[in-house]
Amino acid sequence: MVVFVESAVMEDHNLDQSTSFLAIKDKLMTFKEGKDDLTDKIDFIICLGGDGTLLYASHLFQQSVPPVMAFHLGSLGFLTPFQFDNFQEQVTNVLEGNAALTLRSRLRCIVVKKGDLNKSVNKEDKSRKPPTTLLVLNEVVVDRGPSPFLSNIDLFLDGKHITSVQGDGLIVSTPTGSTAYAVAAGASMIHPSVPAIMVTPICPHSLSFRPIVVPAGVELKISVSSDSRNTSWVSFDGRNRQELLHGDSLRVTTSIYPVPSICSQDQITDWFDSLAECLHWNVRKRQKHLDELTDLTHSSSDDTLDSIDVEHLTLDSEREG
Repeated sequence: MVVFVESAVMEDHNLDQSTSFLAIKDKLMTFKEGKDDLTDKIDFIICLGGDGTLLYASHLFQQSVPPVMAFHLGSLGFLTPFQFDNFQEQVTNVLEGNAALTLRSRLRCIVVKKGDLNKSVNKEDKSRKPPTTLLVLNEVVVDRGPSPFLSNIDLFLDGKHITSVQGDGLIVSTPTGSTAYAVAAGASMIHPSVPAIMVTPICPHSLSFRPIVVPAGVELKISVSSDSRNTSWVSFDGRNRQELLHGDSLRVTTSIYPVPSICSQDQITDWFDSLAECLHWNVRKRQKHLDELTDLTHSSSDDTLDSIDVEHLTLDSEREG
């Protein structure tokens, strides 16, 4: 078995004090983001951290992704269902094939610059750079950036103009990402197994602009409106932030490469446990039974009558005096 770790792990001075780590240090292989291609080298991924660690692992694999086992060592842990206490037993159980998978869909995002469209006419032009293509697990966000003006963004679905977004921006998310930035902006929460794309406006200047869900098979095109007062900015799972100028466009489709996330129990239980534990979904005080309310009412009524009698006696005594 060959184990790959980030180069930063080998440079951690705290680990050098561990005899267990020193015993295996020379057997470990290292990689660096953006330099090493791990596509055909990795068969199984173990994430130790929070949700951001899983997003980072997704970013490393821009094509097919090996099964991911995510341990909760971060703060929120919505996407990390495994506890680290008995990790050896859990890893062995998974390696023996006793595990279910949730296929978390990703979005394929292509940034097409205005100049690239002009150069695409001449396919032999060697100066033409390929468009930026990234796969995201949570969401792609188009916003107004540092500008004080409203974003003015045109939204197309399969080539048809759907609407123009006037507000702080737009979130296009996967079902997995529906419980991230999108839910904070007022979107519904979608189970990761549902084939869909969520489109959520950010602070729209309209009372009727609600989030929508579209089929996973459509292509969305987002561009800066020709009469927009400013440009827009786009980020991919919070990374690779870049500016969208007038004439640029962002094309979003569902990728054919999902992230196979290993379940701690099963698809349904893991998701609802995360909703309850991380987001405290539908948590409220229990409504009391009518019998309980009746007892409280009787008790309160008696106390109130006694207090009224005492007050009357006091007032009568003062008058007589």
